[in-house]
Amino acid sequence: MPESSEMVAAVETYLLDLQDRLCASFEQSDGRARFHEHAWDRPGGGGGRTRVIENGAVFEKGGVNYSLVHGDALPAAASARRPELAGRSFQALGVSVVMHPVNPYVPTSHANVRFFVAEKAGEDPVWWFGGGFDLTPYYPFDEDCVAWHETARDLCRPFGDDVYRAHKRWCDEYFHLKHRNETRGIGGLFFDDLNEWDFDTTFAYMRAVGNGYLAAYQPIVERRKDTEYGQREIDFQRYRRGRYVEFNLVYDRGTLFGLQSGGRTESILMSLPAVAQWRYDWQPEPGTPEAELAEYLKPRDWVDEG
Repeated sequence: MPESSEMVAAVETYLLDLQDRLCASFEQSDGRARFHEHAWDRPGGGGGRTRVIENGAVFEKGGVNYSLVHGDALPAAASARRPELAGRSFQALGVSVVMHPVNPYVPTSHANVRFFVAEKAGEDPVWWFGGGFDLTPYYPFDEDCVAWHETARDLCRPFGDDVYRAHKRWCDEYFHLKHRNETRGIGGLFFDDLNEWDFDTTFAYMRAVGNGYLAAYQPIVERRKDTEYGQREIDFQRYRRGRYVEFNLVYDRGTLFGLQSGGRTESILMSLPAVAQWRYDWQPEPGTPEAELAEYLKPRDWVDEG
C-alpha cells in the first residue's frame, strides 16, 4: 500500500486537473460567463480554490470547488460515523460541483469526489473514498434520465456487477428529504467510506465517477439549454430550488463537514442557488407537468443492468 503522503499527492493531482476540465467545459457551454477563482487558507490547516460562475447565458450560478484540509481531530460530521477514528489526525481533499442553470428545462446537477486519510502514530493509516453524482430536473425528459443512469451503470461495470445497483440505491436513500417524504431528484450514484478494494482500484473508481459526471451532464445541457420557457417555468424552478436548499442545509454531510472543519463558509455554501422561493402550502394544479414531477421523481430502475 502506498504511503499516505503518496496517496494524497496522487489524488490531489487528479482533483486539480478535474476542476480545470470541468470549468473549461462549463465555460464553453455557457459561451458568455467565466469562472472567477478565490484561493483561500484554512486557519486550522489547508485551504482550497473556489471557482464560481454567475449570471451566464446558460448557468445562473455554479461552483466547482477544490479543497484540502487537515487537522488533529476529525470533525463531528465524520467522527460520529467512525468513532473508531477518535484521536487520529486527518487529511481530507475533494472536488465538489453544483450547477444551477438559467433554463428550467436544464436540470440542476451535483457531483462530489473526495478522499480521507486518518492517521495515528504507531498505527496504519485508515483511508477511504466518497462521492457520486445526482441530477435534479424540474421538467424531466426520459431520454435525459435514462442516459444519465446509463453512464452511471457503464462506469460501474468494471468494478463489479453489483456496484451500480448498490450505489444507485444508496443515492436514492441519501438524497431524500425526510421531512417532506420526497426525493431531491432522479438520483445517480452515491458512496462513502469506500475502502473495500485496494487503493489503486478504489482510486480508479473515484476517477471514473468524476469523469463520468461530465460525460453524463454535458449532453443534457446541450440538448435543453435553448428550450423555450416562460414565467410559469421560472416560478416552478425557483419553488423546487427551495427543496435543494432545505436538503443542503439540513442533511448534507459535505456541508456539515465543511462548516465543522472550519472551511471557508462562502465556498461551502456556494451550492445554494441565487434565487429560490417558498410558497406556503402551495400545490400544483392536477394534471400539469408541475404536478406530475412528484410521481416522476420516485426511485425507479432507469436502465437494464444486464
